[in-house]
This record gives sequence, structure tokens and C-alpha cells, in this order.
Amino acid sequence: MPYYRLNHNAQNNGDHEVHTTTCNWVPTSNFEDLGFHLNCQSAVQQARLRYPRAKIDGCKHCSYPCHTN
Repeated sequence: MPYYRLNHNAQNNGDHEVHTTTCNWVPTSNFEDLGFHLNCQSAVQQARLRYPRAKIDGCKHCSYPCHTN
């Protein structure tokens, strides 16, 4: 079961990306742990519940099913 993190640094389009800890693009600072999830959908949902006004998206490399932009 993958462990996920939310990047607090927004991308150029304003998205905050959700990454697995094994992703090459996972942030090493300025992140928030989301914990273990069965899939990226669950991790993104948790992040959106924590930050309902933020634009949250899955990383296109490690959370592709949740990547929308």
C-alpha cells in the first residue's frame, strides 16, 4: 500500500500535487504526509477534504489515474 504526500508548493497552474513517497518528483520539504492509501483517489480525496479551496491533483508520474491537468 503506497504512502502519499501532498506538495505544499503549487505548480505553475496552481495545482498542489499528491505523490507517492517512491516518486522521483516527491517533495523533500514543504509537504504534508497523507499516509497510506490503497490508491491515489483516496489520497487525493483526503487532501481535498483537508484543503477544500485548494486545487489538488495527482502527479502525472506516480498518481496518473488522478492527474487531470
